[in-house]
Amino acid sequence: MTKHVFSSYTLGPLSLKNRYLVAPMTRISAEENGSANDTMTRYYERFAKGGFAAIISEGIYIDRLYSQGYRNQPGLASEEHVEAWKDVVSAVKNNGAKMIAQLMHAGGQSQANAYTETTVGPSSTAPKGEQLGFYHSSGPYKTPKAMDAKDIEQVIHAFEAAAVNAKKAGFDGVEIHGANGYLLDEFLTDYLNNRNDDYGPSIEKGLNLFVRVIEAVRKTTGPDFTVGVRISQGKVSDQIYKWANGENDAALIFSTLGKTDIDYIHVTDKDGSAPGFGEGTKSLAEAAKAFGKGKTVIANGMLHDFEKAETIIKNGQADLISIGTGALANPDLPLLLEKGEPLKPFQPQEILMPIAYIKEAELEYELVNK
Repeated sequence: MTKHVFSSYTLGPLSLKNRYLVAPMTRISAEENGSANDTMTRYYERFAKGGFAAIISEGIYIDRLYSQGYRNQPGLASEEHVEAWKDVVSAVKNNGAKMIAQLMHAGGQSQANAYTETTVGPSSTAPKGEQLGFYHSSGPYKTPKAMDAKDIEQVIHAFEAAAVNAKKAGFDGVEIHGANGYLLDEFLTDYLNNRNDDYGPSIEKGLNLFVRVIEAVRKTTGPDFTVGVRISQGKVSDQIYKWANGENDAALIFSTLGKTDIDYIHVTDKDGSAPGFGEGTKSLAEAAKAFGKGKTVIANGMLHDFEKAETIIKNGQADLISIGTGALANPDLPLLLEKGEPLKPFQPQEILMPIAYIKEAELEYELVNK
């Protein structure tokens, strides 16, 4: 019997051997200056050896100004960063997987930044909730500086420059981080965007920044480079947040993105197979498929369960599956599932606690032989 999750797929210019991708996960294991290192090379290489078709990196900051979100977060903001990523990317590609760089601006949700004490956002409103202890911080978020027109142009240029740097480093593509409460997502968040200009307060106006970033990245990287966007409703600091108008907002967001020159939309939810807007509604992935103008859709959220993932792909509710914590527990998840072997449960206390950096025990994980 055909297993749809193990069928090949063409993502923009990329040929993928199966439908499994590693989701972006913050691991704060870079050098203090933002350079990738050998620990990160070994970490990402395991996923490639473990059978994943592609790996989306953790969020990478894009400039040496406001974008960094966490201490020991990697960057793509300098030639030094570019050179450091080359070994990581080569190790992944030499083991049969593709690698995509997730480009991230933390916005008002920044917890640490080596370049400035100031945070920025669409308006001078602090994110809800508390900073995350396993990322070295605690207490409420700072109140950000409201971005002016000059700040908007700087952010667009920073995404563009980081995409060029990703291409120089050998990445196969970039994912523009528009989810989880970081800067771009803040422009879609009703209580964080109180602007009165071309970028807010409405979702329709907030999407103007997404469109301009996408256009700048695509123009500078060309047609032979994969470009995607990640979208969510929930945030690091506000997990239960939902768009006020449910599927109507989803239709606006995904149709707008679908008209741009991206290759995919990557959606993430607590459960990627569950209704996204209340009982009886579409999942976030289904909404992206319905309204996204035919763009490839990647679904994320507790989809290490084989039957869930297989059903989603078989029924056309998404095209690809990204795995987060399930991949941390099982860096060889595709090989295990293909052989019909059980998965290990995710143990957050072993991997993310007390600090979420890459542990040596993770790197000593023995992969199953194909």
